[in-house]
Amino acid sequence: MRMTHLCIFFLTLTVLSKFTLSFSLMKARCYIMAVIAIDGAKVSYRVDGDGPGLVLVHGTGGNGESNWGHLVARLVPYWKVVRPDYSGSGETADDGQPLTVQALAAQVVAAARAADATPFDLVGFSLGASLAAYIAAEYPDDVRAVVLLAGFASGEDGRMQLEFGLWRDLIRNDRKAMARMVLLTGFSPAFVTGLSPWQIEENINAIITGNQWEGMARQVELNLTLNVSNQIKRIAKPTLVIGCTQDHMVPPDHARTLAGAIAGARYAELDSGHLAPLERPDEFVQLVTTFLRDGGR
Repeated sequence: MRMTHLCIFFLTLTVLSKFTLSFSLMKARCYIMAVIAIDGAKVSYRVDGDGPGLVLVHGTGGNGESNWGHLVARLVPYWKVVRPDYSGSGETADDGQPLTVQALAAQVVAAARAADATPFDLVGFSLGASLAAYIAAEYPDDVRAVVLLAGFASGEDGRMQLEFGLWRDLIRNDRKAMARMVLLTGFSPAFVTGLSPWQIEENINAIITGNQWEGMARQVELNLTLNVSNQIKRIAKPTLVIGCTQDHMVPPDHARTLAGAIAGARYAELDSGHLAPLERPDEFVQLVTTFLRDGGR
């Protein structure tokens, strides 16, 4: 395992009261950047803080920093926060073969174990929620409690096939259109309406230049075949499922189905589009911290 201590100045996205965006230079934040080798992959992950483990699993096309970086300061007072980049994201490198839920789940668990963060509370977003559900069922000794945000048990229904098939085609043929699709369907209509033309264009350009497109394409292919329905039924950990009422990527019926299939699961909703960690960070962190600090009750 290779570990590097980093202190960085970082830009964070701040959502203002009228759904406008501003970028603020924040004070330096230090974290450990590490790499663990597993099954031919070199998996990168970040570790912040100390205390009981909290593992955050990002979604399709994201990574541990883009999905979670702006929330870490609110979580480290209570947890050692581990943010793995599974294959296709961040600095993680592998052989480029098709991705499987089993392999990505093993990468997440390996990073948590290498960070000495087991047993851990587990938060997954979108594809990361599907992975978190699989981990909770298949690695029960490593998991204390689970939060599943905007997740789905299967990508095999007609609408999901249409959506992820469109993503696959746009990634291949028109990445600017894909970036526009992310903004248009990732946030609620009110959020997007509040953006100026300049902000929209700047965000589109940032997605185009900053995204790891080949890795995202591999993750989208996984979305098209993913099915963790059997694992979801076997989850026996305290679980909070969060749906997003204005989610046009993974409609909230998927989250409601997850909650209904997990014995004793609690269910909550955010008035948000799919990208709730960015659109509703305060409400999301409140739900997570209240649930987990209360022992998942």
